[in-house]
Amino acid sequence: MYVLPTPTSCSSISTKSSPPPPPASARRLRPAVILPGLGNNSGDYEKLASTLGQAHGVRSAVARVSRLDWLRNAAGLLDPNYWKGTLRPSPVLDWYLDRVRQAVLEAKSDAGGGCVSLVGHSAGGWLARVYMERHGRSDVSLLLTLGTPHLPPPKGVPGVIDQTRGLLDYVQNNCAPAVYTPQLKYVCVAGRYIQGARLISNPPPPELILPADSNTGIVESIVTESGNSAPPPAPTFRALFVGQGYKQVCGRADVWGDGVVPEVSAHLEGALNISLDGVYHSPVGADDVARPWYGSPAVVEKWIHHLLD
Repeated sequence: MYVLPTPTSCSSISTKSSPPPPPASARRLRPAVILPGLGNNSGDYEKLASTLGQAHGVRSAVARVSRLDWLRNAAGLLDPNYWKGTLRPSPVLDWYLDRVRQAVLEAKSDAGGGCVSLVGHSAGGWLARVYMERHGRSDVSLLLTLGTPHLPPPKGVPGVIDQTRGLLDYVQNNCAPAVYTPQLKYVCVAGRYIQGARLISNPPPPELILPADSNTGIVESIVTESGNSAPPPAPTFRALFVGQGYKQVCGRADVWGDGVVPEVSAHLEGALNISLDGVYHSPVGADDVARPWYGSPAVVEKWIHHLLD
């Protein structure tokens, strides 16, 4: 069980009483470090970084990752823990954590010290938690995750294989639990782009369990379906296909998600949890109008205030 350490403050925060902070327009906002998701490269986040800087005044650094870098993870195949489903982040993901450390130091240097916000997309969100477990939380005042599969898949569900081979179990058991405090805030953003469907037409469960029902954390906004007594339409091939992907992550196919990560997996107990309707998972294949993702300018408007606090 993880024992939560005594909270630490960033070097720029004083414990002495101080006058009220100046207005946002006169303050130097803490920089953001963007952590790419699995299979993505740094270039996929250039537009997000530009939006943060030009539209909102938040300077950012993107951890330097190429698509070829992800082939390094194949080293895990040589680890017996991979085959036992008990894989640990080190050494297989050390390369990624080193890139995050470099980006954090770059962002702090550019801002003259102080705290940073970590913005983790997809796997970058739980890798941010591993980063804080390794390097401490004193440099971080906000962890904002975008479509991150935080929770390990349930055990014993037929047809479900843990694609992280135990990494998410490690995160759940060894990394600090989510908090929402003045010193450190976890904000978890989930997208509701498409609802999955099951392959076998069994009677649907009595209700769709959303993370707000079982999560004792804070919920800023959650979008639910309006009541409708009409029978649901037959599932499309796309819903069936997406549902099988959802099932591998959370154990159920008939849930809402961003097309890759189920909503129920993208929220954390203890965090400020947000669900956004119509938001797609990845910058690859996204369209700011027809298929916006978490980093599309209109979607950024819905969560940017957390970086401006």
